[in-house]
Amino acid sequence: MQSGLVHVLLVTPIAYAALVLFVRISGKRTLTKLNAFDLVVTVALGSVLATTALDSGVSLAQGVLALAMLIALQYAMTWGSVRSSWFRDLIKSEPTLLLYRGAHIESAMRAQRVTADEIEAVVRSSGLDSLADVDAVVLETDGSFSVVRSVNWSRAGALASIPRPTER
Repeated sequence: MQSGLVHVLLVTPIAYAALVLFVRISGKRTLTKLNAFDLVVTVALGSVLATTALDSGVSLAQGVLALAMLIALQYAMTWGSVRSSWFRDLIKSEPTLLLYRGAHIESAMRAQRVTADEIEAVVRSSGLDSLADVDAVVLETDGSFSVVRSVNWSRAGALASIPRPTER
């Protein structure tokens, strides 16, 4: 038991410092949650740090190497997605329009496994009380929802890539 406590006391600050250093070197993008891969890396980094700190069967060198590998893989994924549209299309999803001009888009909701109750909760959390006041609810690539009150579709650059029901 005593050696386990010593392990935690010695390894945790070093592993934590290594993680902070790796994140600083790799840049802010490493811990963003812009898509599913970003979330996976963030969770995996936390898991590796915890395992390294608490499991005396995992050496500090193994833990630091695992942290470095995860950050290197994340860097490679984002590097490739910035430079290649083919690679970006392979690893990233597209945002999905779930509500258009106050009306649910049932096929999109079914495909994304989102209920009308969940959309209404998102609208309420945006401070709105009626779907009629909403032009669009978008399920973003990171799993979050965007609620757009009123859209001038002829100049809506941020929504331009999202197909509307009339375009389907």
